[in-house]
Amino acid sequence: MSDDAGYDLIAIGAGAGGLTAALVGALAGLRVLVVERSAQVGGTTARSSGSVWVPGNAQQAALGIHDDRERALRYLDGLVGERAERALRVRYLDAAPRVLDLLARAGVPFRVYPHAPDYRPDLPGALAGGRSLEPLPFDGRRLGARFARVRDTLPEFTVFGGMMVTRGEVARLLRVPVSPPATLLALRLVARYALDRLRFPRGTRLVLGNALIARLYAALLAQGGEVWFDVTVSALVRDGERVTGVTLLRDGAPQVVAARCGVVLAGGGFPANAALRARHFPAPVADATPAYEGCDGETLALAQRVGAVLGAPGGGNALWFPSSLARRRDGTTAVFPHIVLDRGKPGLVAVDAAGARFVDEAAPYHEFVRAMYAAQVRVATIPAWLICDRRFLWRYGLGLVRPHELRPGRWVRRGYLHRARTLDGLAAAIGVDAAGLQRTVERHNAFARSGVDDDFGKGANVYDRWNGDPQHRPNPCLGPIDRPPYFAVAVVPTPLGTSLGLRTDVDARVLDERGAPIEGLYACGNDADAAFGGEYPGAGAQLGLALTFGALAAEHAARAAAAPMRSAAG
Repeated sequence: MSDDAGYDLIAIGAGAGGLTAALVGALAGLRVLVVERSAQVGGTTARSSGSVWVPGNAQQAALGIHDDRERALRYLDGLVGERAERALRVRYLDAAPRVLDLLARAGVPFRVYPHAPDYRPDLPGALAGGRSLEPLPFDGRRLGARFARVRDTLPEFTVFGGMMVTRGEVARLLRVPVSPPATLLALRLVARYALDRLRFPRGTRLVLGNALIARLYAALLAQGGEVWFDVTVSALVRDGERVTGVTLLRDGAPQVVAARCGVVLAGGGFPANAALRARHFPAPVADATPAYEGCDGETLALAQRVGAVLGAPGGGNALWFPSSLARRRDGTTAVFPHIVLDRGKPGLVAVDAAGARFVDEAAPYHEFVRAMYAAQVRVATIPAWLICDRRFLWRYGLGLVRPHELRPGRWVRRGYLHRARTLDGLAAAIGVDAAGLQRTVERHNAFARSGVDDDFGKGANVYDRWNGDPQHRPNPCLGPIDRPPYFAVAVVPTPLGTSLGLRTDVDARVLDERGAPIEGLYACGNDADAAFGGEYPGAGAQLGLALTFGALAAEHAARAAAAPMRSAAG
């Protein structure tokens, strides 16, 4: 069976990249279709912060932040080097601010984080803030019955089983006992959530990645774009040198759908595919991921069957979170990424099996996991252990254990949190060297008193301090560990996304083994080989690439569609 009408552009995958490609295609006048094999839009993006990293964005000047393309390129050149083609990052820097403005006009606005530093502040061209932006909150009620089509975030990232809050709100809510404005915010959020739960299974005030996905979805629908759910694409249709459509299974029936201008692959890479992780990831291979379960590399396989090739391996082929694991009540595994809420706060160390530190605990998550793998060569560091005392646990929480937790013992009984009255007892409980742990904590406590970490420099750079506690002195990232009982949580490497993907050019066209474009075939997001070479320049770098190259794919397809019409008119 075939679809005689066909479409101009088909995107495979309803995450940020696929929805952006379809939206920009629709804005350019194309008839667009998104095919999604699950029942919801969102993919991994729905579980993410929704941030984008866009140097030179239009909001910086109003905040007095001085940035330009040359400075950002100097930063990326120092970070990425030869690990990716320079032309890709040049194109990104040229296009990303424009794409951001285009999305804002279409109903997908962002606001800048004025104080979110780049992840490598030691490199020339880095900025202390202004390059990362977050999506504005979205009222899910605007989608009506389609609200159910937006994939929920991870339950561990919500409050009361379904209320979402931003990082900035979390920081304010921690001051509820002493701050009237924080108390007012809490009352307002809880009241809204309580009203929502009278009608909906979760809160309708969407923030972070949920807000981004809902906004993209709503904007696409407003432009007449279509989304087909529960559809499996079995093959790309190739006519000579060009991809002209897809073969899919819909409602149990095979169907060929034409794509006159092109097909965009946006399946989210392969972080959820155990076999591909074993083939491409370093040992010990990660066996869990916070990414969406459907990101299994099937779109990569579709492309390879029509001549596409993967990029060169490098940097572990992934972008990493250190995560703790727990068993949910329904038997599934909760994967909790330790991003910014605990590792950088004063009064915590991360240790290996010898009880020794191996990294600046406040380092960016990607670099933290790289340090785990580097240390693993010398001593068992996977899992690593985050160690703190009762004062830290109460103030900041630890992973799934929330701040001001009244019953931490329930996490001990579940085997997630380990507790002991002494450091020797804690070492015995988690299987690390007791003498080593004792020496580490004593040395770290001396650093806490002086405010200087002589071993790893924790708190010495702007990124560390941003993740610390600004109320703590003399160093916002260094505090003593001396109030028993003591606690520990294990963390392991988990891929938040993959950086190994299909080779593409500056227009997001997929390349064959000769380096020539496969006409009509595009890739964006983690389906494309990382334009930053597996490096992580700042918060939102992955989504920035997904949105930008998704838009560039659609714009190239629209130009290709217009060319024959111009020729005919001429």
